[in-house]
Parts: sequence; C-alpha cells; structure tokens
Amino acid sequence: MTASTHRVALITGASSGIGAAIARDLGARGYHLALAARRKDALESVAAGIRTSGGGAIPLVCDVTKPEQIATCVAHTLTEFGRIDVLVNNAGIMHNGLIAAADVSEWREMIDVNLMGLMLVTHAVLPHMKAAGSGHIVNMSSVAGRIITVNNGVYNVTKWAVNVFSEALRKEVYGDKIKVTVIGPGVVETDLKEKIANPAARATFKAFAASLDPLTVEDVAGAVAYALEAPAHVAVNEVLLRPANQER
Repeated sequence: MTASTHRVALITGASSGIGAAIARDLGARGYHLALAARRKDALESVAAGIRTSGGGAIPLVCDVTKPEQIATCVAHTLTEFGRIDVLVNNAGIMHNGLIAAADVSEWREMIDVNLMGLMLVTHAVLPHMKAAGSGHIVNMSSVAGRIITVNNGVYNVTKWAVNVFSEALRKEVYGDKIKVTVIGPGVVETDLKEKIANPAARATFKAFAASLDPLTVEDVAGAVAYALEAPAHVAVNEVLLRPANQER
C-alpha cells in the first residue's frame, strides 16, 4: 500500500460529463484520483488527460450495481494511494416518461444505479473513512430531488431518496469527522438527455433544456470543490444550483 501526501478522491461516473469535469477540477487542485465507470476507453482518456496536466489518476472499470466490482475498485484505490479522503457518488442515469406508459425495466435501472449504486459504494468506503477518522462523501442529487414534475416520477423518487439517505448518513457519521454533502444541479449541458430511452420524453426534456441557458459541467464541479474546500469546522450539507433562468 502506497501512502499518498495528496488528498485522494474516488469518483464514480467519471468517464464523461459532470464526473469527468469533477475529476479534472480536483486533479488541478492536487488531488490524486481513482476514476470509476463502466466505459474503459473513456475512463482511460480522462485519466490520461489529468496525468498529462501533472495530476495523479487511475482508471477503474466498475459497475456500481455490482458489489464485487465495487470491492475491487475500493481495494485498487487503497493499494495505489493508501487511503480514500473523498468519495463522489456521481454515477447516474435518467429515464423520463409517464408512469402509466413506462417500461418498468427503466425504473429498475434508475433505482439500481442512482440509489442502490450510491448506497453500495458508500457502504464499501465508509469503514476506511471511519478508520482514518475523517472523510467527505459527496452525493449527486438534482433539483428533481426537491420538486416533483410530470414525466419525472421515478427519477424524482431516486433523487429524493438520495437526499434522505444522505441526511441519515450525515447524522450517523458526523461524530467520525466525516462530512456529507448533497449537490443538486438543475439542467446541465451534458449527454444525459440523449440517453433518455423514451423518444417522446427525450424530445420534451431536450425542448425544455433548449429554452434555458444551462449550467456547464464546470459549474457543478465548482460546487463540489466549494463544499470540499470549506474549513474543517464548516460542513456544507447541500448545494442547490440552477440556471438563472430555470424556474422549476
């Protein structure tokens, strides 16, 4: 096990979009990074870019719905860097659509990734943070975790549940000097909308996003950094950010 003098962050969903932006931002701030996602080539590209800029990063192929893959990911991070100071639970998917017309397999996928995956990775990392007597867990939620809209029913469920889990976790671990932060972005310019399976729901969301001046992935990465860099005696428990012209 190699002891690192840098803070170490494990980031899920790090191969693109918000996760990759968080990785680049934290790499520039001197963190060593374990980058986890399912897409090997994309992960390696993000890690290589960070290393080229002078940062430390390793790509770890990991499906957050698979406990055995999570365990391997955590073990590799500890072997490479010696500890995990920060966990960013960013992996997520969004399948919008009406409840009555839903393909319920999409519900299961969102619950498995957005909620169970987040909880499973947290469960795997917590013992190491507790043993270290410090840590910071950042859970990616959404404005959809604060409001409810038609066409977002089960996605709303997963993000509200992330908020509930995060607050329960905070109350459990604050005495271990582990901070918990929820990040709740509004509409962000990423390819997430392109992956909405239902064509009508995809078109509706894309039209809504096109009516806005959306957040950038760097905006969200900045919110994460703000929470992580707060003084030791300050716990930033939630950051909710929207495009300035997003009403809901």
